[in-house]
Amino acid sequence: MIDKFRGKYFFLSNFYVAPVEYQGLTYQNNEAAFQSAKAKIKKDKEKFIDLLAAEAKKLGRQIELRDDWEDVKIDVMHEICMAKFTQNLLLKEKLLATGTEELVEGNNHGDTFWGCVNGKGENHLGKILMKVREELS
Repeated sequence: MIDKFRGKYFFLSNFYVAPVEYQGLTYQNNEAAFQSAKAKIKKDKEKFIDLLAAEAKKLGRQIELRDDWEDVKIDVMHEICMAKFTQNLLLKEKLLATGTEELVEGNNHGDTFWGCVNGKGENHLGKILMKVREELS
């Protein structure tokens, strides 16, 4: 089991710097692409293009959310993760090299939706990455 996306496995993190094109815009990392996808208007989406992941996460808390966000956020994350690993071939190889390992986004910042804290959580990001790995193999 890979239980945290740091060190050797930091490339699995949405904070890893790897350009990703999503819906016609190119972002510096998955976090920026994901946070921009929350935006109701295109002008807000464009604000995320050059942001580091932490800056994007902060801005994502300040924009007006699209009305269907809670219904689509898991599918959006899947699309963005698929884009990251199909557009960055070295990262695709590294993801595939994780084989059949369970991927768990272990964290200590309290995110039990996308990851797990002390072994508890829904781990949606880990599940999405395992699905992407399966789809790419």
